[in-house]
Amino acid sequence: MKTVLVTGGAGFIGARLARMLIDAGDFVVNLDALTYAADLSRLGGFQNHPRHEFIEGDICDGPLVSSLFREYGFDLVFHLAAESHVDRSIENGCAFARSNVLGTAVLLQTAVNERVSRFVQVSTDEVYGSLGKTDPSWDEDRPLMPNSPYSASKAAGDHFALAFCKTHGLNVSITRCCNNYGPSQHGEKLLPTILRCLKANEPVPVYGDGTNTREWIHTDDHCKALMLVAERGKAGRVYNIGSGVELSNLALVRKLAEMTQFSGDPVRFVADRKGHDQRYALDCSRIRNELGFEPGIGFEDGLKELL
Repeated sequence: MKTVLVTGGAGFIGARLARMLIDAGDFVVNLDALTYAADLSRLGGFQNHPRHEFIEGDICDGPLVSSLFREYGFDLVFHLAAESHVDRSIENGCAFARSNVLGTAVLLQTAVNERVSRFVQVSTDEVYGSLGKTDPSWDEDRPLMPNSPYSASKAAGDHFALAFCKTHGLNVSITRCCNNYGPSQHGEKLLPTILRCLKANEPVPVYGDGTNTREWIHTDDHCKALMLVAERGKAGRVYNIGSGVELSNLALVRKLAEMTQFSGDPVRFVADRKGHDQRYALDCSRIRNELGFEPGIGFEDGLKELL
């Protein structure tokens, strides 16, 4: 049994990861500041599990973080806590710098001080920037070219993680995943927004001309990949996590409109987001070849569970 810290464990992905770790027999300490995107209801059937301890707290709080590392003696850290909504980062980038850069540095420094065996920095494909419609997918050696305050803050956190690996020998790997979907996702994200509008028989607001394209993976598949990286990933190594399923925002809206039998035009075009990236797509050869990862949930099957 490992003692594992999951930061952001009341978030959409973190809560599912905590559940899977407990099911695997680990003891999970779940640290979350309970900001707008967190929801304790996601902890549902395991909040009071004997191998789960929930701590409300801020990753930027150095004394708190240090006390938790000393008390529990973590074998493994999964760092998911982050400000993550691009539109919010456009409104207030400073909050993203604090959480995603300073908070990451606090955790990394504490992990070095307390000699933690393994650290997984959970990042995003958005750090790579934006692809053209016919550009090849990003591999892990692509230079980082973030375009939003959110992605810039995540890229900075990634640089800190690699620097701590190089400087201190911290056994850290970085994961960069495509767009996630699944049950209990925060309502401001794209898929919940689409479904909420369609179920209310309202057209979906779509930025620009709707051709912006994203790659999609079910959160359960993402979490399985994270556990593989923690178990067998190499120190100082970056692993892209994706599915190969790419859709434009417009195509996604129309697919869900068809699945929900929406009547009429499901699209309402709105002014485009500032600095809106055109396309994200990941080359996942490394995690497939080195760790044997393959997504297990088909996209349409995953969507059906949300309807």
